[in-house]
Amino acid sequence: MAYQNITASLSPEDIQEIKAAFATIQAKLPFLVTLSVEERRKLFKMGDKSLAFVNNSLTAAQSNRDILPASFDVDEFVRDYQLAATLTELLIGLRQLTEQVDDTLLAVGSEAMGSSLTVYDYVKTAAKKTPGLKTVAEQLGERFKAMKAKPAKAASNS
Repeated sequence: MAYQNITASLSPEDIQEIKAAFATIQAKLPFLVTLSVEERRKLFKMGDKSLAFVNNSLTAAQSNRDILPASFDVDEFVRDYQLAATLTELLIGLRQLTEQVDDTLLAVGSEAMGSSLTVYDYVKTAAKKTPGLKTVAEQLGERFKAMKAKPAKAASNS
């Protein structure tokens, strides 16, 4: 669907239901872990190319249990593989949803920023003749002071 101006809102009830759905998802996945950067770096990564290798290894393990040491748990290997496949499927859906939420946030944020700039322009113009708007114009103008200061600072470092 082509992007058009977004006119939507979420009721407090909808927001609560969405948050409850997040909580439900987390409750259904109590085994999820949080890895440190170092832990992530040390772990094997199973990407698309590795999926066939793992699948073939699983088939070999199931067909040839007698060559594996008694300490090797084939059933645990099966569970790990199945969970990895299921989580991969879920992650695809979550990434699609995240991308849509992110794109919508970018679009609606841009709309809000565009409206804000229009208001700021009118406030600046009206502040010249309307008592009490000078303070509002200065307050709104604070957002742009840092932007003007950065290029000047960068230019002076050259």
